[in-house]
Amino acid sequence: MAWLSPEEWDALSLSAKVALCSTAVCLPFGVALSWLLERRNFAGKVWIDTLVQLPMVLPPVVPGYLLLLLFGTQGPLGGWLQDTFGIVVAFTWKGAVLASAVMAFPLMVQSIRLAFRLIDPRLEKAAMTLGARPWSVFFSVTLPLAVPGLIAGCVLCFSRSLGEFGATMAFVGNIPGETRTLPLAIYSLTHVPDGDAAAMRLSLLSIALAVAALLLSRWISLRAERKLGYLDHRSQHAEL
Repeated sequence: MAWLSPEEWDALSLSAKVALCSTAVCLPFGVALSWLLERRNFAGKVWIDTLVQLPMVLPPVVPGYLLLLLFGTQGPLGGWLQDTFGIVVAFTWKGAVLASAVMAFPLMVQSIRLAFRLIDPRLEKAAMTLGARPWSVFFSVTLPLAVPGLIAGCVLCFSRSLGEFGATMAFVGNIPGETRTLPLAIYSLTHVPDGDAAAMRLSLLSIALAVAALLLSRWISLRAERKLGYLDHRSQHAEL
Protein backbone atom coordinates (compact mmCIF):
# COMPACT_ATOMS: atom_id res chain seq x y z
CA MET A 1 0.00 0.00 0.00
CA ALA A 2 2.23 2.79 -1.32
CA TRP A 3 -0.35 5.42 -0.44
CA LEU A 4 0.20 4.68 3.28
CA SER A 5 3.22 6.04 5.11
CA PRO A 6 5.43 3.61 7.08
CA GLU A 7 3.86 4.80 10.33
CA GLU A 8 0.35 4.27 8.98
CA TRP A 9 1.28 0.84 7.67
CA ASP A 10 2.69 -0.08 11.10
CA ALA A 11 -0.59 0.93 12.72
CA LEU A 12 -2.59 -1.14 10.22
CA SER A 13 -0.43 -4.25 10.58
CA LEU A 14 -0.44 -3.96 14.37
CA SER A 15 -4.23 -3.62 14.41
CA ALA A 16 -4.59 -6.73 12.25
CA LYS A 17 -2.24 -8.69 14.54
CA VAL A 18 -4.03 -7.52 17.67
CA ALA A 19 -7.48 -8.30 16.22
CA LEU A 20 -6.45 -11.79 15.03
CA CYS A 21 -4.84 -12.65 18.37
CA SER A 22 -7.81 -11.25 20.27
CA THR A 23 -10.22 -13.39 18.25
CA ALA A 24 -8.06 -16.49 18.74
CA VAL A 25 -7.93 -15.87 22.51
CA CYS A 26 -11.69 -15.28 22.78
CA LEU A 27 -12.89 -18.22 20.66
CA PRO A 28 -12.29 -21.23 22.98
CA PHE A 29 -13.50 -19.32 26.04
CA GLY A 30 -16.46 -17.96 24.07
CA VAL A 31 -17.56 -21.41 22.92
CA ALA A 32 -17.21 -22.95 26.39
CA LEU A 33 -18.92 -20.11 28.25
CA SER A 34 -21.70 -19.76 25.67
CA TRP A 35 -22.53 -23.45 25.93
CA LEU A 36 -22.42 -23.30 29.73
CA LEU A 37 -24.70 -20.27 29.96
CA GLU A 38 -27.13 -21.59 27.36
CA ARG A 39 -27.39 -25.26 28.36
CA ARG A 40 -26.78 -25.36 32.11
CA ASN A 41 -28.45 -23.86 35.17
CA PHE A 42 -26.25 -23.23 38.19
CA ALA A 43 -25.90 -20.91 41.16
CA GLY A 44 -24.53 -17.52 40.19
CA LYS A 45 -25.36 -17.89 36.50
CA VAL A 46 -27.01 -14.48 36.33
CA TRP A 47 -23.94 -12.85 37.86
CA ILE A 48 -21.57 -14.50 35.39
CA ASP A 49 -23.83 -13.47 32.52
CA THR A 50 -23.91 -9.91 33.85
CA LEU A 51 -20.13 -9.82 34.24
CA VAL A 52 -19.61 -11.03 30.66
CA GLN A 53 -21.90 -8.33 29.25
CA LEU A 54 -20.62 -5.56 31.54
CA PRO A 55 -17.92 -4.19 29.15
CA MET A 56 -20.65 -3.37 26.63
CA VAL A 57 -22.32 -0.86 28.93
CA LEU A 58 -19.31 0.54 30.79
CA PRO A 59 -17.26 3.47 29.47
CA PRO A 60 -14.36 1.70 27.69
CA VAL A 61 -11.80 3.54 29.80
CA VAL A 62 -13.11 1.80 32.94
CA PRO A 63 -12.19 -1.77 31.84
CA GLY A 64 -8.87 -0.38 30.60
CA TYR A 65 -8.13 1.22 33.97
CA LEU A 66 -9.09 -1.96 35.83
CA LEU A 67 -6.81 -3.98 33.55
CA LEU A 68 -4.00 -1.57 34.36
CA LEU A 69 -4.59 -2.06 38.10
CA LEU A 70 -4.59 -5.84 37.71
CA PHE A 71 -1.96 -6.40 35.02
CA GLY A 72 0.33 -3.41 35.55
CA THR A 73 3.80 -4.22 36.80
CA GLN A 74 2.68 -3.22 40.30
CA GLY A 75 -0.64 -5.07 40.03
CA PRO A 76 -1.26 -8.53 41.55
CA LEU A 77 -1.49 -10.40 38.25
CA GLY A 78 0.97 -8.25 36.31
CA GLY A 79 3.58 -8.45 39.05
CA TRP A 80 3.18 -12.23 39.27
CA LEU A 81 3.52 -12.68 35.50
CA GLN A 82 6.64 -10.54 35.44
CA ASP A 83 8.29 -12.21 38.44
CA THR A 84 7.35 -15.77 37.44
CA PHE A 85 7.56 -15.79 33.64
CA GLY A 86 9.19 -12.47 32.79
CA ILE A 87 6.04 -11.41 30.89
CA VAL A 88 5.10 -7.73 30.85
CA VAL A 89 1.56 -7.03 29.64
CA ALA A 90 0.93 -3.34 30.34
CA PHE A 91 2.11 -0.89 27.65
CA THR A 92 2.86 -3.70 25.18
CA TRP A 93 1.01 -5.12 22.17
CA LYS A 94 0.08 -8.13 24.30
CA GLY A 95 -1.82 -5.76 26.56
CA ALA A 96 -3.60 -4.36 23.50
CA VAL A 97 -4.70 -7.93 22.69
CA LEU A 98 -6.01 -8.38 26.22
CA ALA A 99 -7.88 -5.06 26.19
CA SER A 100 -9.43 -5.81 22.80
CA ALA A 101 -10.41 -9.31 23.90
CA VAL A 102 -12.17 -8.00 27.02
CA MET A 103 -14.18 -5.47 25.02
CA ALA A 104 -15.02 -7.81 22.11
CA PHE A 105 -15.78 -10.95 24.14
CA PRO A 106 -19.45 -10.07 24.88
CA LEU A 107 -20.24 -9.80 21.15
CA MET A 108 -18.77 -13.22 20.48
CA VAL A 109 -20.67 -14.78 23.37
CA GLN A 110 -23.97 -13.29 22.20
CA SER A 111 -23.60 -14.71 18.70
CA ILE A 112 -22.52 -18.18 19.82
CA ARG A 113 -25.21 -18.39 22.50
CA LEU A 114 -27.84 -17.61 19.90
CA ALA A 115 -26.44 -20.34 17.66
CA PHE A 116 -26.65 -22.89 20.49
CA ARG A 117 -30.16 -21.73 21.33
CA LEU A 118 -31.38 -22.38 17.78
CA ILE A 119 -30.14 -25.99 17.72
CA ASP A 120 -32.92 -28.54 18.22
CA PRO A 121 -32.08 -30.41 21.47
CA ARG A 122 -33.76 -33.51 20.02
CA LEU A 123 -30.83 -33.94 17.65
CA GLU A 124 -28.41 -34.11 20.56
CA LYS A 125 -30.68 -36.46 22.50
CA ALA A 126 -30.97 -38.73 19.48
CA ALA A 127 -27.19 -38.96 19.23
CA MET A 128 -26.94 -39.81 22.93
CA THR A 129 -29.58 -42.53 22.65
CA LEU A 130 -27.39 -44.10 19.95
CA GLY A 131 -24.59 -44.39 22.49
CA ALA A 132 -22.57 -41.23 21.83
CA ARG A 133 -20.84 -39.70 24.83
CA PRO A 134 -21.66 -36.07 25.76
CA TRP A 135 -18.29 -34.73 24.51
CA SER A 136 -18.72 -36.67 21.27
CA VAL A 137 -22.22 -35.22 20.80
CA PHE A 138 -20.86 -31.73 21.36
CA PHE A 139 -18.06 -32.01 18.80
CA SER A 140 -19.97 -34.06 16.19
CA VAL A 141 -23.47 -32.56 16.44
CA THR A 142 -23.68 -29.35 18.49
CA LEU A 143 -20.55 -27.56 17.33
CA PRO A 144 -21.00 -28.21 13.58
CA LEU A 145 -24.59 -26.96 13.74
CA ALA A 146 -23.39 -23.81 15.50
CA VAL A 147 -20.83 -22.97 12.79
CA PRO A 148 -22.74 -19.95 11.38
CA GLY A 149 -22.93 -18.44 14.87
CA LEU A 150 -19.26 -19.13 15.47
CA ILE A 151 -18.34 -17.39 12.24
CA ALA A 152 -20.52 -14.39 13.05
CA GLY A 153 -19.04 -14.22 16.54
CA CYS A 154 -15.47 -14.34 15.23
CA VAL A 155 -16.11 -11.61 12.67
CA LEU A 156 -17.80 -9.38 15.24
CA CYS A 157 -14.94 -9.98 17.67
CA PHE A 158 -12.34 -9.22 14.97
CA SER A 159 -14.14 -6.06 13.83
CA ARG A 160 -14.65 -4.83 17.39
CA SER A 161 -10.98 -5.45 18.15
CA LEU A 162 -9.96 -3.45 15.08
CA GLY A 163 -11.92 -0.49 16.38
CA GLU A 164 -11.01 -0.73 20.07
CA PHE A 165 -9.81 2.60 21.46
CA GLY A 166 -10.73 3.53 25.04
CA ALA A 167 -9.61 0.44 26.94
CA THR A 168 -6.45 0.19 24.85
CA MET A 169 -5.54 3.81 25.48
CA ALA A 170 -6.04 3.45 29.25
CA PHE A 171 -4.20 0.14 29.57
CA VAL A 172 -1.29 0.24 27.10
CA GLY A 173 -1.08 3.86 26.02
CA ASN A 174 -0.32 5.20 22.55
CA ILE A 175 3.23 4.05 21.80
CA PRO A 176 4.26 4.20 18.11
CA GLY A 177 5.22 0.79 16.76
CA GLU A 178 4.18 -0.99 19.96
CA THR A 179 0.58 -0.15 20.94
CA ARG A 180 -0.51 2.49 18.39
CA THR A 181 -3.29 0.64 16.59
CA LEU A 182 -5.44 2.07 13.80
CA PRO A 183 -7.89 3.99 16.05
CA LEU A 184 -5.05 5.40 18.13
CA ALA A 185 -3.20 6.44 14.98
CA ILE A 186 -6.28 8.29 13.73
CA TYR A 187 -6.63 9.99 17.11
CA SER A 188 -2.97 11.03 17.06
CA LEU A 189 -3.17 12.38 13.51
CA THR A 190 -6.10 14.62 14.40
CA HIS A 191 -3.85 16.36 16.96
CA VAL A 192 -0.87 17.13 14.73
CA PRO A 193 -0.54 19.86 12.07
CA ASP A 194 -1.46 18.70 8.56
CA GLY A 195 -2.60 15.35 9.88
CA ASP A 196 -6.16 15.58 8.54
CA ALA A 197 -5.37 13.92 5.21
CA ALA A 198 -3.70 10.93 6.84
CA ALA A 199 -6.50 10.67 9.41
CA MET A 200 -9.04 10.63 6.58
CA ARG A 201 -7.10 7.89 4.75
CA LEU A 202 -7.03 5.69 7.82
CA SER A 203 -10.69 6.42 8.58
CA LEU A 204 -11.71 5.36 5.07
CA LEU A 205 -9.51 2.29 5.39
CA SER A 206 -11.18 1.40 8.69
CA ILE A 207 -14.62 1.70 7.09
CA ALA A 208 -13.53 -0.46 4.14
CA LEU A 209 -12.14 -3.14 6.44
CA ALA A 210 -15.32 -3.18 8.54
CA VAL A 211 -17.57 -3.47 5.46
CA ALA A 212 -15.35 -6.20 3.98
CA ALA A 213 -15.43 -8.16 7.25
CA LEU A 214 -19.23 -7.98 7.46
CA LEU A 215 -19.68 -8.99 3.82
CA LEU A 216 -17.24 -11.88 4.25
CA SER A 217 -19.09 -12.99 7.36
CA ARG A 218 -22.36 -12.90 5.46
CA TRP A 219 -20.94 -14.93 2.58
CA ILE A 220 -19.32 -17.55 4.81
CA SER A 221 -22.45 -17.85 6.96
CA LEU A 222 -24.64 -18.39 3.91
CA ARG A 223 -22.30 -21.11 2.65
CA ALA A 224 -22.29 -22.78 6.06
CA GLU A 225 -26.08 -22.58 6.35
CA ARG A 226 -26.46 -24.02 2.86
CA LYS A 227 -24.21 -26.96 3.71
CA LEU A 228 -26.10 -27.57 6.95
CA GLY A 229 -29.46 -27.40 5.16
CA TYR A 230 -30.70 -24.28 6.95
CA LEU A 231 -31.57 -22.46 3.73
CA ASP A 232 -33.56 -25.38 2.37
CA HIS A 233 -35.40 -25.60 5.68
CA ARG A 234 -36.26 -21.88 5.51
CA SER A 235 -37.42 -22.23 1.90
CA GLN A 236 -39.78 -25.03 2.86
CA HIS A 237 -41.27 -22.91 5.61
CA ALA A 238 -41.65 -19.98 3.19
CA GLU A 239 -43.50 -22.19 0.72
CA LEU A 240 -45.84 -23.36 3.46
